[in-house]
Amino acid sequence: MHRHLTLLREALTMSADQAPTVEAWGRKLAAVLGGGGRLLVCGNGGSAAEAQHLTAELVGRFKGERRPYAAIALHADTSSVTAISNDFGADAVYARQVCAHGRQGDVLLCLSTSGASGNVLAAARAARECGLVTWAMTGRTPNPLAEISDEVVAVPATDTATVQEVHLAMIHLLCHAIEEAGE
Repeated sequence: MHRHLTLLREALTMSADQAPTVEAWGRKLAAVLGGGGRLLVCGNGGSAAEAQHLTAELVGRFKGERRPYAAIALHADTSSVTAISNDFGADAVYARQVCAHGRQGDVLLCLSTSGASGNVLAAARAARECGLVTWAMTGRTPNPLAEISDEVVAVPATDTATVQEVHLAMIHLLCHAIEEAGE
């Protein structure tokens, strides 16, 4: 078997015990979104793409017909991202948007393979200050993001691509749990 597939299979097997956490997140998030709350999601690079994938599944649909949910990928507003970066620095890009869009009781999901991205850490700190629940999907722990988040799903793999692929599987599991709980 190709080495990449072997690493992925091993990471999925080692991450399977975190499925109950993701399913619990889905139930909690279904209640938040069903009650008019928001999900804010942030990440960089491939994690940003996964953030946007998640929000598209929630604003559109994953599998079943339902009303759209309020979910925002914070990197997707390029005018805000570039203005904030220019005026306040790259580390403020997500934090300012968390303060602008987030309300007490909303959820911020931070995606970071390293758990050490400055702008993602700043977003998690801002979420705490604004009363949001902060969840993280990261690579191996310990890492700074895991330490400051309310709950964490950590993939015990060192390969960035493998961590991202397991995150995507967990995102699909989250979407399934949200739709199942929202029925």
